[in-house]
Amino acid sequence: MNLHSIDTGFFKLDGGAMFGVVPKTIWNKTNPADSNNLCTWAMRCLLIEDGDRLILFDTGIGDKQDEKFFSHYYLHGDATIDSSLAALGFHRDDITDVFLTHLHFDHVGGAIKREGEKLIPAFKNATYWSNEKHWDWAVNPNDREKASFLKENILPIQQSGQLKFIDAYDNVDFTNDIAIRFVYGHTESMMLPLINYKGKQILYMADLLPSVGHLPLPYVMAYDMFPLQTLTEKKIFLNEALEKNYVLFFEHDPVNECCTLQQTEKGIRLGETFKLNAL
Repeated sequence: MNLHSIDTGFFKLDGGAMFGVVPKTIWNKTNPADSNNLCTWAMRCLLIEDGDRLILFDTGIGDKQDEKFFSHYYLHGDATIDSSLAALGFHRDDITDVFLTHLHFDHVGGAIKREGEKLIPAFKNATYWSNEKHWDWAVNPNDREKASFLKENILPIQQSGQLKFIDAYDNVDFTNDIAIRFVYGHTESMMLPLINYKGKQILYMADLLPSVGHLPLPYVMAYDMFPLQTLTEKKIFLNEALEKNYVLFFEHDPVNECCTLQQTEKGIRLGETFKLNAL
């Protein structure tokens, strides 16, 4: 099995929204904001070669939305899914599985492409994986979260016939070396892959922990539907990761791909940071 970090570019989000109740005077030290109070974030996906399967975890924001939509998010950077796959010798048609941690637009937007007037799967040979609870939550969104669940990103997956559901809501095996953990604070039934790789356990953090700047427990996004649930889940996962020496893989950290943890007087904090390919 081989793991690869897939860069799909950067976007910007409001720093206050990303750090919730934490004052800007504190979070601005680790994630400096621009003059519009916007911070830069990565949209880093994960590619796993596992036997005859080529599994892509999340897809970034994509490129099919209109200019007005993208004007809110200030996309920048030269990398795309296609360029990052090509650098590894792959093409999007080689992907056998697209695993969607959740269906917010910055994670699922690249799953669908526009072809003329049609919206079709961007990975024509892949099975797309979600779970039924989260899918129902996304296609029948609450008023607070519906701006993150865009029907053009979601419904064409089901209409294509390429959608399958993970049918459990606890620690479930996706493959022999990939277990799926469920969390519920950010959104209903978000899925976190836990991967056995080279004698280590790598936890793909998705939006439970967007960056190393979010390691302190109170640093919870205002985007989270159930922030106290997120707080509980962070505490559980950080303690487990420290005890079992997990490697954390970050989807949104603009600088750091991976880290380990250490116990300090202030609680669990950053240990070492490194690139995935250093493992």
